Amino acid sequence: MRNVLTIAGRELRSIFVSPIAYVVTTGFLLLGGWFFFNLLARFNLLVSMYSSFQGGAEAMQRLNVNEFVLAPLFHNLSVVLVILIPMITMRGFAEEKRAGTYELLLTSPVATWEIVLGKFVGMVAFVSVMIALTSSYGFILWIYGNPEVGIMVAGYLGLLLLAITFVTIGLFASSLTENQIIAAVTGLVMLLLLFVIAWPADSAGQTVGDVLRYVSVTEHFASLVKGVIDSKSLVYFATMIVGWLFLTQRSVESIRWR
Repeated sequence: MRNVLTIAGRELRSIFVSPIAYVVTTGFLLLGGWFFFNLLARFNLLVSMYSSFQGGAEAMQRLNVNEFVLAPLFHNLSVVLVILIPMITMRGFAEEKRAGTYELLLTSPVATWEIVLGKFVGMVAFVSVMIALTSSYGFILWIYGNPEVGIMVAGYLGLLLLAITFVTIGLFASSLTENQIIAAVTGLVMLLLLFVIAWPADSAGQTVGDVLRYVSVTEHFASLVKGVIDSKSLVYFATMIVGWLFLTQRSVESIRWR
């Protein structure tokens, strides 16, 4: 575990040394703030419209800040993460190969699973900080509104699990090449595929449709955003994270046999 933490600290320092970290974080927060401002403005407009109608009190009771502000915000942030996380993970192994330190890392007295897990922990720590900074939106709603805290916490849990899954996929893409651009594009394509894989589910038949919906990351994420924390979604994310980490470890290990 000491080796894992050492590699994680080294990875985290390398992320913050690079300007990519600050560009990605700034872009994520700017887009998140823009989404939040517009969703909140739309919600306030709906409240003012319904309050001016006769019998609008009953309609206003159906206006839920979680449904009209937080849920769309989480879904919008998930799309932003699809684009930004490959930019973070593309350096993981590709940069080591380009700089010529990859062979030195592999010949050090450290197991390949420790290398993979260390880089994973470092990147997850950085992404977690990014997501934690957006909690200010929920705090603002909690002060001035009346959100359901349980649903809000479940949504942030879903966003964090989604981001961690994306990190593992991005790391796997980075382990396949020494070109950071190729790693970023490969990771982006893989993440987009997970996002849209359930689109033909309704016309693919019962069995195939169920499989596509289960594989789709958006189906499980949407369930958590609604406040439903069930074992199926948790098992899905755990399986994805462990599975992609295993594939990354095998990809890194294969270098020793070439």
